[in-house]
Amino acid sequence: MKMLLIDAGNSRVKWAIVEGGKWLQQNVLENTHAPALNMAFSELPPPDRILISNVAGENMAQQLSTACAAWHCPIEFIVAQVTQCGVLNSYEHPAQLGSDRWAALIAAWHQERASCLVVNCGTATTVDALSAEGEFLGGLILPGVDMMQSSLAAGAAQLVQTEGVWREFPRNTADATFSGSIQATIGAIRLQFEALAVRGGVRCLLSGGAADNVQSRLKLPLVRVDNLVLRGLQIIGQENLS
Repeated sequence: MKMLLIDAGNSRVKWAIVEGGKWLQQNVLENTHAPALNMAFSELPPPDRILISNVAGENMAQQLSTACAAWHCPIEFIVAQVTQCGVLNSYEHPAQLGSDRWAALIAAWHQERASCLVVNCGTATTVDALSAEGEFLGGLILPGVDMMQSSLAAGAAQLVQTEGVWREFPRNTADATFSGSIQATIGAIRLQFEALAVRGGVRCLLSGGAADNVQSRLKLPLVRVDNLVLRGLQIIGQENLS
């Protein structure tokens, strides 16, 4: 069975064609170019199933449905469950957990089968904790590095958003805002890592388009895993086949 997996995030749409556990094709498109999805998808082999994680809103859902309509096969918009693929969801209202976070947690659990911190650095940064038993304990959502900088520029009259570089002790405004955003992100991740480590051995799984900004400075036991959401969708799709 050929599955089309789609991860519609806040900034980009990623997709992959998977058959027999193998990734045949994958690609990405900025959300601002979403009308081009029709053309991009027309070049794909017809899938038998379509699984979508969408956190980009109703308009994106409609654009994805339109782009997939020609195939006449089921379109499944993933929603977080109480339990699925070995992961227990302890959110107060399980269905309110973002589908991207849920799919990433499932992928992380199937890779690690151990306690881990699942960090996705994108438009927003999410820092989610998995126990050694596969229970999602809870997590953080904070602005991504770029969003922190743009928020500062929007809210402070004398701060203009210009590109800076990381410095331990910045001596210009651009470097100060960039370094502050990096340090805030790293601090949040480290604090959650320490809280989870009290429960036993743990390492960090790092993903997302902005992960390069923090990876070299995080100084934690970590593994970089790209496309965690798509990998989680693949696992969900395969479980439904069994």
